[in-house]
Amino acid sequence: MSIGSVLDLLRPDFPDITISKIRFLEAEGLIRPERTPSGYRRFSVADTERLRFVLTAQRDQYLPLKVIKEQLEAIDKGAATLGVREARARASAVPDTDTRLAAPRKFGVVPGEVSPEELRFDHEIRLTRADLLSQAEIDEPFLNDLIRANLIVPGAAGYFDADAVTLARTAHAMAEFGLEARHLRAFKLAADREAALVAQIAAPIAKSRDAGARARAEETVRELAALSLTLHTCLVKASVRNSLGN
Repeated sequence: MSIGSVLDLLRPDFPDITISKIRFLEAEGLIRPERTPSGYRRFSVADTERLRFVLTAQRDQYLPLKVIKEQLEAIDKGAATLGVREARARASAVPDTDTRLAAPRKFGVVPGEVSPEELRFDHEIRLTRADLLSQAEIDEPFLNDLIRANLIVPGAAGYFDADAVTLARTAHAMAEFGLEARHLRAFKLAADREAALVAQIAAPIAKSRDAGARARAEETVRELAALSLTLHTCLVKASVRNSLGN
């Protein structure tokens, strides 16, 4: 399985799981997924169950990674089993009042965190101008304003992607509050600056001559972009809260 498929399997039980967390657990030696010649991780069912074991032990027993790693080493030697069924049963059990009160507060990312997997562009959707106008429910003059403001950029062949529909709808909704396309250029400039910073960080990885360097650079870009979106959301919420408080 791909790392995205593993996320889909684990997120119902572990909503805070991210690609960065999985990579960290791999770096700590708790899981060992295989790598394709291009550098992508490939997970087996056993890898996923090990992840579930680690995450359950952290969440329900608050065990440090060192202890969990020792348990996994015992499992690898045949001295113990993963006990996935037991772990799942414990995870689904409702804790008593004392346990809930004693449990430390868990700080996760803000709701609506963007997964790096959502930033893949493997499947291009080619929309005509008429398709965009119809799906976004906007008129020609408004689309022209968005293109002139460089908020929407058609491809070389004049087609648009699915994100252009979402952007156009959002811009149209903001126009209801009196914000014209020219006002939204500040958002575009900020996004360009964030993208440039992410690209700058990933550039040395892409220039490496070892196998899979490009794949790792692309994965780094996706992860950093997802984190920047979460950070941006937190900052905007904080600023809005402060402005309303004043």
